[in-house]
Parts: sequence; structure tokens; C-alpha cells
Amino acid sequence: MSLTGFTRTRVAPDHALLTPDTFIRAPLPGWVNTACIVHIAPELGARFKMYTVEMQPGGTGEMSLLDIQRFAYVLEGEVALEVGGARHTLWANNYVYLPANTPHRFIAESNVRMVVFDKPYQALAGVDVPQVVLGHEPDIPSSPLMGDEDLQVRLLLPEHFSFDMAVNTMTFAPGAHLPMVETHVMEHGLLFLQGGGVYRLADYWYTVQAGDVIWMASYCPQWFGALGKTPSKYLIYKDVNRHSLELLT
Repeated sequence: MSLTGFTRTRVAPDHALLTPDTFIRAPLPGWVNTACIVHIAPELGARFKMYTVEMQPGGTGEMSLLDIQRFAYVLEGEVALEVGGARHTLWANNYVYLPANTPHRFIAESNVRMVVFDKPYQALAGVDVPQVVLGHEPDIPSSPLMGDEDLQVRLLLPEHFSFDMAVNTMTFAPGAHLPMVETHVMEHGLLFLQGGGVYRLADYWYTVQAGDVIWMASYCPQWFGALGKTPSKYLIYKDVNRHSLELLT
């Protein structure tokens, strides 16, 4: 409970830092016995939706919209996924990519927390649509970013033009930092999984920690440096592999 009105949350035209003390839970269509925290949405200016679902045992989740693809990452708990006539069990750090218009159902076996990214799919002429992808983040090989062994990246989705979105994890050793201030056409949705540090967004500098969510619009200058004595890690979404001119048609 805030007695002073202070919060680290800040919303700007080209970025937002959203901290757990300001999260509001509400129901969403398709999710039963589930509280949803919408972090990033078109109302903010984004071209995708990012939210956390908190499922009670027996709670369920299905897609209620057409032409929307989904990426879900389990933060804690055990959840069953029914898709393509098969049933899979997902635990913490398991994830799934579900192509647009793929019937599926999540069923919570315990109290479950997942972060979900929903995005309209942009088809590409001559390229097949993606298939379902299931994975376990710790099992994905990591690679150093621009040769820096203290900054490891795991690509959770295949690098293929059938995908118009990418989701990665980035792990920083204490004191590691991005090698440059990035400014690019892609927008981001980011969840801090562990650790923390300092994030530059546009001309502002923010202290960040596990549980924080960040939205970065296209061309928002961005940089991160890890602080503390343990590694820092975040999950990050971006749009890829498409001409933005297609959004104007």
C-alpha cells in the first residue's frame, strides 16, 4: 500500500517502466479463474499485447481472437497445454509459440503464473506460416552478444522469415552492459526475470529490478547496465522480418 504516492512507474510517449506496485488485475475473455495484468497494449501505443496471467488450479486459457499468434512463458507452477491433439505439461521456464488460429487450451495444475505475448500475424507471400514451437529456456544454447562472453543471448524462436516476432532471454554478468545505445525500428516488450540495474530509455535513466516490465516504442534510444553481485536476466520481445510499410495497407 502506497502512503506517499511514490512509484518507479513512468509512462512516456515512446516508453514505459511498469513496476509491480502499480499492477491491476482484471479478467480477460478466454481466461477462466484467472487474473490478468495487462502491461502493454495498443492503448499504450504498442502493436502487440503483453500481459501476465495468474491462474488458479483448474483455471483455463484459450484464444478468443482471430488471426492472433501467441507466445507464453511459464514463470511458476505447472500447466497443461492441449494443442494439435496432444497434451503437454509445462513448468517454470517452459514456453510455447502458438501460430495464429491454432486451437489450444491451457489448464492450470497448480497456481500458475505465465507471461503472454499476443500479436496479429503478418503473413509473408511465398513463406509458410510457422508451426507450434515448444521449448525449455535453459536447454537453448546461448551465444555471446557481439563477442561479449559476459552478455549471453538465447533465441527462443527459430530465425526464419515465417516468424514476424522474436522472443529472447538476455543474461548479464554483474557489471555487464549493452555495447551501445540502440535506436531501431523494432519495438520491445521486456520482463525482468532476475537481478537488476540501470536502464536508459530515451533521455531518462531508471533503476530496474526483477518483476519490472518495460515497453520501448520504435526508435526509442535504449541501453542497459547490470548492477549487483548476481547475474541479471530479462525476457524480451521484438517484431522482426517484415516491411513496416505493410502496416499502412
